[in-house]
Amino acid sequence: MNMAVMHSRAQSQIEPQPGTGVPTTPMVEFQNVSKRFGAGGTGTEVVALEAVNLIVPRGSVTGIIGRSGAGKSTLIRLVNGLEKPTSGHVLVDGTDVAVLDEKNLRSVRRSIGMIFQHFNLLSSRTAFDNIALPLEIAGIDKQTIEKRVTPLLDLVGLSDKRNRYPSELSGGQKQRIGIARALATEPKLLLSDEATSALDPETTRSILALLQKINRELGLTVLLITHEMEVIKTIAHHVAVIDGGRIVEQGPTFDVFTGHKHETTQALLSGLAGMHLPEFLMSRMTDVAAPGSRVILRVVFKGENATEPMLARLGSDLGIEVNIMAGAVDEIAGRPFGMLVVSLLADGDQLKRARDFLADHGLSSEVLGYVR
Repeated sequence: MNMAVMHSRAQSQIEPQPGTGVPTTPMVEFQNVSKRFGAGGTGTEVVALEAVNLIVPRGSVTGIIGRSGAGKSTLIRLVNGLEKPTSGHVLVDGTDVAVLDEKNLRSVRRSIGMIFQHFNLLSSRTAFDNIALPLEIAGIDKQTIEKRVTPLLDLVGLSDKRNRYPSELSGGQKQRIGIARALATEPKLLLSDEATSALDPETTRSILALLQKINRELGLTVLLITHEMEVIKTIAHHVAVIDGGRIVEQGPTFDVFTGHKHETTQALLSGLAGMHLPEFLMSRMTDVAAPGSRVILRVVFKGENATEPMLARLGSDLGIEVNIMAGAVDEIAGRPFGMLVVSLLADGDQLKRARDFLADHGLSSEVLGYVR
């Protein structure tokens, strides 16, 4: 099947939510899933996952993020049947993979592509032959392999590297070959296990752009696990935050990033530019206003308001002097978002007028403290 036919078939399976383009039917569904491991001679049971309920919408890019040991890898291994849940159900396109025998599990795995942090290419095989490997294992004839692998090389931008060996490729090129290999069996689901963690920032951006292209043009569902908030911010439509084996927060990426409630999400977000207070400011802040002090206010700009000069208008319309202390304007899941930390005189009436003005224009604000 050529790439155009694959594209057409994939698009016909997608049922977008009206007005959003985001599918609503599940490709992967975790239903009250728990996973426990024995701890050898200690007799202590290790709980890797507990009561996980999660839907990966068909045609979406969904990210699972958490610290090391949170349960991310166990979660993704349940999807392709490398692990079985202790309880609950893991459905892939409506099929419960946990109850399948080995024969039927192999069939499901052919519909699931996998890309890895360290590429897992065979050094003795060329780029073409690495991509062709899963097709050879499946017993596909050489003519069909040629027809399928050649357009995949073109899709990942490496047609000119067809006969190169892994030792002759950069890290980004190796990962592109790994992605093409994952697509060789024409999967409906692509799993990404920390696929950009070993890459530099520029290469990471190019790989994420490629995954976005694959998702957009082939309609392929992508489920990725990562500890990098930048990856989620850039590519994911939906995100689930996992901590201690539990999903502690989930939803559309923009909503979770801009309206997060759980402390784990807050901690993970603190590494993003503009999401945390600079040390020089934190060391000077107090909880109580003193004579002559200034109030520190965090102002959140969402959507269209992220680019509006509202702080300038506080001065021009209300005569309130505002100093910008920290912050950034960025993009989350394709939508503009800004967070600025500002200071103004700690005068009760002035503070109320400023916050009311911001709220009237769709901006939220939060008092963080006071400084002299």
